[in-house]
Amino acid sequence: MTALTFPLADAARRISQEERDAVLAAPGFGQHFTDFMAHARWSIDGGWHGGELIPFGPISLSPATAVLHYAQEIFEGMKAFRHADGSVWTFRPEKNAERLQRSARRLALPELPTEDFLASVRELVAADEPWVPTAGGEAGEASLYLRPFMFASEEFLGVRAAQQVDYYVIASPAGNYFPRGVQPLVVWITDAFARAGAGGTGAAKCGGNYASSLLGKREAAQNGADEVLFLDSETHTAIDELSGMNVFALTRDGRIETPTLTGSILEGVTRDSLLRLAADRGLEVVETRMVAEDVLARVASGEITEMFACGTAAVITPIGEFRSPQGAWTVGDGGSGELTLALRSELTDIQYGRAEDRYGWLTRLV
Repeated sequence: MTALTFPLADAARRISQEERDAVLAAPGFGQHFTDFMAHARWSIDGGWHGGELIPFGPISLSPATAVLHYAQEIFEGMKAFRHADGSVWTFRPEKNAERLQRSARRLALPELPTEDFLASVRELVAADEPWVPTAGGEAGEASLYLRPFMFASEEFLGVRAAQQVDYYVIASPAGNYFPRGVQPLVVWITDAFARAGAGGTGAAKCGGNYASSLLGKREAAQNGADEVLFLDSETHTAIDELSGMNVFALTRDGRIETPTLTGSILEGVTRDSLLRLAADRGLEVVETRMVAEDVLARVASGEITEMFACGTAAVITPIGEFRSPQGAWTVGDGGSGELTLALRSELTDIQYGRAEDRYGWLTRLV
């Protein structure tokens, strides 16, 4: 099969530098978008074809488009980072390509080859390079957030895998995910909702998992919390993950613990990277079934000294307090945690080129 390329279709259609600079000065998160987007199509007869870079804009769909009725879609999240010398890099993109392929298999979508995934990201970022922010300033840890996604685009009503699929990559300049920056979260533990179930799509990165988290997030907000923690759907006792982030605990005796991957937990790229960084720091890495009642008791006793959530968008965010219908528990002193911040700094220093990339995690894009 011929590898995809993504030639630029319209190089003239860019917003002015003044408009772009105004956005980059305070980008927020997920609010503004670049000049172009990558696109390719798959069909049952022709496979992947038609790679191109086109102006960012609305996608025209028939009301009978399959994704609107059967939610056959998946996506990824990753970032491009500007280094001090002006070059632009991304972090472990092959892991995102592999996860998109796993998600595709679970949602009965065609797998996009890794080399085509990397080409779509590389060529889009090259075309949109002026949009890649410089870290620091009012924008905080600024980066270019990248959102590859694919969906069933066939015009057809019927419950079967679509025979036409569209793939896009869009990009958005981004500052801190949480408006308050790196501050301890108040996390609500819900016993009313589950994010995903055994045998379901929890390990795939698909929109349905996030849609199922929204009522839990609303419940958290109603109880004065920033985020919601979901428990497993079978026993409602074991920690699963937050609405979009993996969970970690640090213990007094030098362990780092995280829920084992059960098929209902997303296998995060940040999660995997932190396990490596923590092991190399001499921490004992423990992937286990984390029963919420036990975790809260260990928080109360001081055995667990720090906890945090992690994901591509927020990187690492400390957890300062848990709340549930049964009470409230402060983690450590309720602050960010020294080791949590040290791990965060180590990871972001690699991503932004401030520290040696001793693992070969970075890929240059521009």
